[in-house]
Amino acid sequence: MSLLKELEIIEGSTHYRKRLGRGKGSGLGQTAGRGGKGQTARTGGKIRRGFEGGQMPLHRRMPKVGFNNPFGTKYNVINVEDLAGFSKEVNPESLKEAGLVKGRMPIKILGSGSLKKAVTVKAHKFSASAKKAIEAAGGKAEVI
Repeated sequence: MSLLKELEIIEGSTHYRKRLGRGKGSGLGQTAGRGGKGQTARTGGKIRRGFEGGQMPLHRRMPKVGFNNPFGTKYNVINVEDLAGFSKEVNPESLKEAGLVKGRMPIKILGSGSLKKAVTVKAHKFSASAKKAIEAAGGKAEVI
């Protein structure tokens, strides 16, 4: 059991506060660790991120790329090969249960891959090759 009077400060646990601008001998005199003259040497002299001293900044020199159509419809895309595990009918609910569809976006079936058994597929949109692949296997492609 240690007594309160026997407690000691552990070496290295306390640090002296940096005393800035207290002569050259301290190592932090003259400019007080702030570098040379100018905006950053002043109190409150902050420069915003991306500022290049008045030169046109990089993010404004680069060209604008792309376009995001606010009126365009985004689809959950599923390929014909992903429908191979289903037995008779494929609808948005069964696709959601299988984890192939997320959210409430409409579903579009694309024609990559092939089907080996007849399946009735109900979706919002089909590509021409997907429709052909489903009907070639003896199934039906129904638009909701």
